[in-house]
Amino acid sequence: MSRQLHINVNILNAGVFGGSWRFPNTDGTASYRIEHYTSIAKKAEEAKLDAVFLADSPLLDPSIKHRTGNNLEPTTVLARIAAQTERIGLIGTLSSSYNDPAELARRLGDLDHVSGGRFGWNVVTTAGSVAARNFGRTSEPEHASRYRRAAEFTERVIADWTGRTQFGSPQGRPVVVQAGGSSDGRRLASRVAEVIFSADQDLDHARAFRTEIRNGAAEFGRSPEEIVVLPGLSTVVGSTETEAKARRELLDDILPDAYARNRLAGQLGISLDGLRDDEPIPAELLVHPDEAGGSQSFYRVVKEIIDRERPTLGRLLKKLSGGGGHRIVVGTPEQIADDVETWFRAGAADGFNVMPDVLPSGFDDFADHVIPELQKRGLFRTEYDGTTLREHLGLGLPAVPAAAHERHLLDPYQEGQVISA
Repeated sequence: MSRQLHINVNILNAGVFGGSWRFPNTDGTASYRIEHYTSIAKKAEEAKLDAVFLADSPLLDPSIKHRTGNNLEPTTVLARIAAQTERIGLIGTLSSSYNDPAELARRLGDLDHVSGGRFGWNVVTTAGSVAARNFGRTSEPEHASRYRRAAEFTERVIADWTGRTQFGSPQGRPVVVQAGGSSDGRRLASRVAEVIFSADQDLDHARAFRTEIRNGAAEFGRSPEEIVVLPGLSTVVGSTETEAKARRELLDDILPDAYARNRLAGQLGISLDGLRDDEPIPAELLVHPDEAGGSQSFYRVVKEIIDRERPTLGRLLKKLSGGGGHRIVVGTPEQIADDVETWFRAGAADGFNVMPDVLPSGFDDFADHVIPELQKRGLFRTEYDGTTLREHLGLGLPAVPAAAHERHLLDPYQEGQVISA
């Protein structure tokens, strides 16, 4: 069989767009009910997607006054989805900065077992002071120390999974997923990740990123062929190009300005107070991406847009539409399939982590019209060949990191202090 796409759907509350919860005929509070997630997951399984994905951060986001947040803890939701589906993969985000590796290994290993080998763990280092305060800290740990801990933490979890003599998984152990495009993040991905979620606006940059990750994996003694890179892709689907553009314009119009400004300010680590919509962001306020303290991936993407296009603040807010910086494709099912095929055949992606504009309507459009177009082109499966997430992704079982059990785990807040041995 020729190489085919891997596609997940990100169930991101009411949709990736900042104004999605205000879209006509959308229930803005649906993401507070479990049926929202299970119904989308069932639709995804009918469309033969690889997995559903839940983003998360261990905090109550203060921006909730401007839009609904990521509201339910991932493993809780995924356990319910597992009970109501049979094949679809289940990927959840859990922090390496604010969890204990032994406890997390048990919780995630159990979910993998009861789901029949369908679970994947998205390892994140959790940027931001809000999460730090939620755990009694006055500030977030330094970027590099978060990633050093993440690498050691992940290897400890993998070793614990491997050592389980009961509740073994049909796929061997859960799939390790990672998202982070900083230099530290890329090294972590090459070292431990099997699936990498990325953020990219440019095809050439995405192709270079994928090549770098695969080459880095080889340096760690891993097989580059068993690395799956899935850039984020936001979709706005219309039956005609005019209809799709009109849908995007409406989404831009209903975007809460305060939410969009606060999100952008948080991404860039600067204040936008006093800056008018018709003014550009002063270049002198922006540092190099490797010097940014929060999510360096999204900082890089947004800074590249600013450097390349020199937009006014208002134009930049509309371009991002409160979605954070992932690429947005607007068009008919055929046009979106053309874009997906171009990136796939160019070696810029092994597939996509799809983030529909509005949920559930935007995903219904994607599943009902874009997926059949990709299937018609022979780019996506029409039936599952296996039952586990590893089988969907075409992944084998990599070797266990050497001596992972013997490594000490460092507190990212106090350099050199051992908190778990």
